[in-house]
Amino acid sequence: MIWTLGAIPISLLVIGTPIFVLLLTGAILTFLSFLTVSPVAIHQIMFGGLENYALLAIPFFIFAGELMGAAGIADRLIVWVLALIGRVPGSLGVATVGASTLIGAISGASVATVAAVGKSLYPGLIRDGYGPRFASGLVSSSGAIDILIPPSIAMILYGAAAEQSIPKLFVAGVLPGLLIALMMAAFVVVRAVQMDIPRSGKFDLRQFLCTSWGALPALFMPAFVLGVIYFGYASPTEAGGFACLYAMIVGRYVYRSMSWGEVLEAAARAAMLTAQILVIVATAALFSWILTISGVPRAMTEWLQSMQLAPWMFLMTINIILLIIGCFLDPTSAILVLTPLLMPLVKSVGVDPIHFGIVMTANLAIGMFTPPFGLNIFVARSVLGVPLETIYRGVLPFAVVQIVALLIITYWPDLSLVLTRSI
Repeated sequence: MIWTLGAIPISLLVIGTPIFVLLLTGAILTFLSFLTVSPVAIHQIMFGGLENYALLAIPFFIFAGELMGAAGIADRLIVWVLALIGRVPGSLGVATVGASTLIGAISGASVATVAAVGKSLYPGLIRDGYGPRFASGLVSSSGAIDILIPPSIAMILYGAAAEQSIPKLFVAGVLPGLLIALMMAAFVVVRAVQMDIPRSGKFDLRQFLCTSWGALPALFMPAFVLGVIYFGYASPTEAGGFACLYAMIVGRYVYRSMSWGEVLEAAARAAMLTAQILVIVATAALFSWILTISGVPRAMTEWLQSMQLAPWMFLMTINIILLIIGCFLDPTSAILVLTPLLMPLVKSVGVDPIHFGIVMTANLAIGMFTPPFGLNIFVARSVLGVPLETIYRGVLPFAVVQIVALLIITYWPDLSLVLTRSI
């Protein structure tokens, strides 16, 4: 069984096989070789993995993000952030972090943010003297903040897999996400001063008010979504539906920048991305079921208890493991495969599952831009036209900054939990 559940899937991963294929291959081979259960159970378990009300939020938030992108919302947010930053040293670099954070609060899709921000701000970063290495690293790493800033697809998946409250996870991700953004911005300011980067402009109140008026409908959307969830007026799924309707109205009738044809195109893109995620959900459910009946979680729990690790040592070990895994797996796959295995361990050492969800998400967010297979790196290479080796070197300082932030998030649980206590 070690071969079918371990060696074969890892070999398929190394040669670039899609995640759902390697999970399904390992599971089917295990069924045929070692289990006495009828193979008819395969499709029953896979479809059973999709029978979770929380998963309904995924297509809504993906569609809302696609609609906001088609309406040109990202460009308005970028202009607003630039007007807000004013004469801060490294203002364009700080604006890159700020724009990524705001766009993440709308779309929750890291790769889409890298593409949008990279197209708009990378030429200006190069013009101001940041250099291809620093600029490409900044764009690639800033997009990873989206994984932690709600609404987050990764948190929805974790909530479904760990049977935890998605509203609490959304709220718990706010302060950690802002912490990472602030530390990234502070690092950019320090480096801009060291590199003698010129300021991009000055703060102009009139310009700021004008851009704020234009960006107000876009800025209101994440506040509305989180507000109705936080105060209990709507579930995440219902809030996602409202977000789609709101994005459609704003793009079609307020900004008048989106046709009905573009709405249909956004729906098609959202359907494709939803299908890609849910096929991983189904195959991961099958793979996790086999691991569970094989006694893997129980064996891992007993092994951990025999080591008598303190909670801080357990979290440090998990951080190291997740950082390594994040270099090879995307957050969706990693969360769906690992969460059922790790939850018994988390509960056995007394770590809060909501706090652990934020820790896990923060780890996998770093994996989005770390070599060799960080998705953001490949998107940046495609959009920016920068060689991979340049991006690899560029992301390393930002990885260090986010790892420091990760340690703060890990060992300061109140940062994640303080806002959840009123829900």
